[in-house]
Amino acid sequence: MPYPETLEKNPKIIFFTDFDGTITLKDSNDWPLQADNLGFGEKRRKKADADILNDKVTFRDSFWDMMESVKTPFPDCIKILCENIKLDPYFKDFYQWSREKEVPVIVLSSGMTPIIRSLLVHLIGPEAADIEIVSNEVVDKPGKTRDQEDGWQLKFHDDSGFGHDKSLTIRPYAEHFAKRPNEPRPTLLYAGDGVSDLSAARETDLLFAKKGHDLITYCEREGIPFTVFEDWQSILATTQDIFEGRTSLQDVAAEGIEKAQETKSETETVK
Repeated sequence: MPYPETLEKNPKIIFFTDFDGTITLKDSNDWPLQADNLGFGEKRRKKADADILNDKVTFRDSFWDMMESVKTPFPDCIKILCENIKLDPYFKDFYQWSREKEVPVIVLSSGMTPIIRSLLVHLIGPEAADIEIVSNEVVDKPGKTRDQEDGWQLKFHDDSGFGHDKSLTIRPYAEHFAKRPNEPRPTLLYAGDGVSDLSAARETDLLFAKKGHDLITYCEREGIPFTVFEDWQSILATTQDIFEGRTSLQDVAAEGIEKAQETKSETETVK
């Protein structure tokens, strides 16, 4: 349910999450690009990510170029992705717990809604149809249909430099409670891994940033509270502790910075 319906049951936590490379083990946007016959290749994609991180190009322009390089009919793209993309093995446990505890899970993605919905239902089951998805869409190219070769294109969610500015979905929740200080406020959490999550990084109470990915670099540089995760088993354990009051956001963030520094030291030692 979109804001403000999400707040009707007074949830203790609202969990926002990226999809590609966060809920899934591989990025469904990047995977087709690694095959020469589907897109412009992994090497060019990695350079594009670095340029985004260093403010040399907007995510919107970079992602448009990536998707325009994929000429495969859209239904075939969905079929190929369903055959190759795998779910984080612990996300299903997290989602089951969230349903039991009435913790809304909202997917904020710079990918495409039809692909995300198809993958979630394929990998989790029909109950995944309840997950709210805020993402970009797909439209037919003029004079063509998405069933044809080079027949589809992105329709961005908004006019921002991100194409989908994820902060625009999260911010109304913070503003809602700023105007209503006497209402019980849910804890806002976010999980992500890369450059598409930069706009959301500042908007929640705590960010789960995936180990070894670009988002950690950004959070360290900008002083954003975060904790490191490797899979959804650790996210579930930490979220349960926050939900039950066994730990505080401050303690989790402090531990996260410590873990990130340890990992950085280990990497530098190996070098």
